[in-house]
Amino acid sequence: MGEWISLTAADGHQLAAWRQMPASKPKGGLVLVQEAFGVNHHIREVAERFAALGYEVVAPAMYDRYERGFEVGYSQEDIAQGIAIVRRMDWDKALLDIEAARIALSVSLSDTLADAKKRIGIVGYCFGGSMAWLAAGRLRFAAAVVYYGSRIPDPSGRVPRCPLIAHFGRQDKSIPVERVEEMIKAYPDIPVYLYDAGHGFACDERASFDQAARDLAWQRTVDFLQVHLG
Repeated sequence: MGEWISLTAADGHQLAAWRQMPASKPKGGLVLVQEAFGVNHHIREVAERFAALGYEVVAPAMYDRYERGFEVGYSQEDIAQGIAIVRRMDWDKALLDIEAARIALSVSLSDTLADAKKRIGIVGYCFGGSMAWLAAGRLRFAAAVVYYGSRIPDPSGRVPRCPLIAHFGRQDKSIPVERVEEMIKAYPDIPVYLYDAGHGFACDERASFDQAARDLAWQRTVDFLQVHLG
């Protein structure tokens, strides 16, 4: 069952987060990073799906520094509102919020898992995909999954310090396939999967939803997490 909790980042900022617990003893933890639309209905459903696999999930409200309780859908107006906040983001402070979620999972899981810190991963979609990439290079995660993140590579030049896979759509108008191919060449050891779909293909509430691509990417994600988190 899911619930809202409160986190405190290293700089003292307090933010909300959605926590979803598995039905039985968790086998690991996941920080789930939202799209540009807040920790909305879709993200909470994704958290539920991961929890059904046995993971404790924490989805931090990444926009709380700018607008608390922000949650929208996928209309053109909603998209414009979400993008407007992304453009205001302080990416370093955003990483503090992700770290607060990681620490919360580490504390919670330590009650039942001796190696809790080695069983925490991060998954991000859209804006969250960019954050997952950045976090993989700057924070201590055991694994990372990136869905169509545009902020790759990290402008600071840092590369992922943990195993990572990435999912992109060939018809993504916001991330040209040429950029993805450049990423593949730059990071030959990172599995990068391309699907015949557009941006946001994994979200069943978006017009760009593609079930075949979503299901294949999901299975690859599940298999990857099973290897690295248990």
